[in-house]
Parts: sequence; C-alpha cells; structure tokens
Amino acid sequence: MDFKELVVQRESTRKYLDKPVEQEKIETIMEACRLAPSACNSQPWRFVVAADPQVKDPLAASSYGPLLRFNKFAREAPVIVAIIAEKPNWLARIGGNVKDKDFYLMDIGIVAEHFCLQAADLGLGSCMLGWFDEPAARKILNVPDNKRILLLITLGYPAKENRRKIRKSSEELWSMNSY
Repeated sequence: MDFKELVVQRESTRKYLDKPVEQEKIETIMEACRLAPSACNSQPWRFVVAADPQVKDPLAASSYGPLLRFNKFAREAPVIVAIIAEKPNWLARIGGNVKDKDFYLMDIGIVAEHFCLQAADLGLGSCMLGWFDEPAARKILNVPDNKRILLLITLGYPAKENRRKIRKSSEELWSMNSY
C-alpha cells in the first residue's frame, strides 16, 4: 500500500481478535523502530515486548486502574510493548539543554509512530497508552527505578473494520508563511 493509504489505515485499535502475533511480525516492527531517526542519532529508547500472558496480563491491568477503568481493552491485546526512555547521548543532551527542548521525547514519539505504522502495514492494530500505573508496569517488566516507561502500545489483529477518521480541517491545522 502507498503511504497515504497506510496513514488512513493506521488508527488506535481498541478491539482485538484472540489471535497471537507472529514472532516474525514483531521482529519486523522492531526493525522499523531500530531504523527510526533520533536527535544526534542517540536512539534514547528500549522496548520490552510482553507476549507471555503471565507478563502481558498484569501489564494490561496496570493500564486500566481501579477506579476509572481506562484502557480495559488492553487485556484483549495479545501483545503489549513498553517504550522505556534511555539516556540520550551527550550531544543530544547538550543540544536539548541549550535549546530548552526535550529532544528525547520527540524521538520517542517518532519511534512510537514507526512502530504503529509498521504494525498497520503488516495488518496489525495498535494503540498508544499514556495512562497506566508506571511503578506497577516498571515492577512487572523489571525496569530499573531510574528509568521511565513513557508509553505502552497494544498490538494485535483488529477485530473491527477501521472507523471513519474525524479530523480538523486543513484550514484549522496549517498555513503558509505566517501563523
């Protein structure tokens, strides 16, 4: 499929089939992430792929909390992937300090979308989760206390057809040469 079709196809999937994701597809997604660009090529990320139900199920539970019950769909996903922020290289850190910008956060966004676009290209659905119990997720995945898990991404075969995308108009989003 061409890029525009891929962008239209990629959405936040919230209903998954009870079907495992093949290891080859996970490896293809991880290769797309490995090739993602980052500030000063620092690649400030590490992924932990949770496919074993003994790890994946408690990780899913960490995303929907005791009261508000956000992200309950995460338990249906056969795979949940955590993106852990790693220390950027010295050049990216210096540049970020000089420009007062957290380049590593932009890099995590880029690599996360590489993940989701490659998943969509392989016929898989994904959903980025920012709402989760980070200390619980860190414990489940044995992530050191000095590391941050910035995102969880659910992964699996979508159980529904894509929804119609509702987006702002072009006029609301961009202009030429002036705000």
